[in-house]
Amino acid sequence: MVGTLAACGSSDGGQGSGDSKTVTLVSHDSWAASKDVIAAFEKQSGYKVDVLKDGDAGQAVNKAILTKDNPQGDVFFGVDNTLLSRALDNGLFQPYEAKGSDRIKAEYRVDQDKRRVTPIDTGDICVNYDKKYFADHKLQPPRTFDDLVKPQYKNLLVTENASASSPGLGFLLGTAAKYGDGGWEGYWKKLKANGVKVVDGWEQAYNEEFSGSAGGKKAKGDRPLVVSYASSPPAEVVFADPKPSTAPTGVADGTCFRQVEYAGLLSDAKNPKGGKAFLDFLLTQRFQEDMPMNMFVYPVREGAQVPPEFVKYGPQAKDPETMDPAKIADHRDQWVKSWTSLVLK
Repeated sequence: MVGTLAACGSSDGGQGSGDSKTVTLVSHDSWAASKDVIAAFEKQSGYKVDVLKDGDAGQAVNKAILTKDNPQGDVFFGVDNTLLSRALDNGLFQPYEAKGSDRIKAEYRVDQDKRRVTPIDTGDICVNYDKKYFADHKLQPPRTFDDLVKPQYKNLLVTENASASSPGLGFLLGTAAKYGDGGWEGYWKKLKANGVKVVDGWEQAYNEEFSGSAGGKKAKGDRPLVVSYASSPPAEVVFADPKPSTAPTGVADGTCFRQVEYAGLLSDAKNPKGGKAFLDFLLTQRFQEDMPMNMFVYPVREGAQVPPEFVKYGPQAKDPETMDPAKIADHRDQWVKSWTSLVLK
């Protein structure tokens, strides 16, 4: 994993240090890549990579917007389709069409006229369940959004704050896509009445409150349902010692929302040349095939292979909820405001 280092480069805010030998990536806390893959980029390009991690995706995007006139780095990775319009409307990125963009699967391409962001990975935000809990209680795990409001699942679900957390916001958008503008608030009233617990972010929800994760078991978490990702079960297998023959967690496949993550060249990047080289690198076959086992996401490049653990334990959702980015842009802030008033007060 790449270390968390301070941002480098001159502080003149202009393009004058384009020949700097350091390229700085700003991202969320979940950024990870194999050391040998980063080393190969550094050797091939001549640039040293520094990484600055800035909290949850929502926090990182907000901080990048606040510092856009004197950015902390050259490239930002980790803005997703739930927050993309906020970044674009605030002028966070400058145009650049990364090499390899023609290999990105068509369904993930956005902003084709201005080319301010490059799709890098995709994943599904879904409710995960603790298999042991449901087996011990002789209870079928939930499969759909509708199931979550049933009495047998009262006080079992933990989710993240939609105003601060990317998976929390994705889950909210999934319910808005499922129930529509006129129905999602009524659904959340039922979910609140059924004892949903809201915490600040994914780390707390998954590794402290959720009884099915390795971290949650240590923390004596008591919620057997959590908003996480379809790729969380293979992570539980990969990091376990000894490795179990089956994943200890499962996915409620009728609760999924498709997430896409993007990267872009920051508007006042000190080293735009290095930033462009790094964006090109993120679309290479080697990096795209390295991502799944480091960040537990799926590649967007055509032909990039996923590891067998993903195929076995964490397949992509067959029919996830989706939403047009323009609709997210038009409604997100009001939905979050209404959700906060409805659920947190």
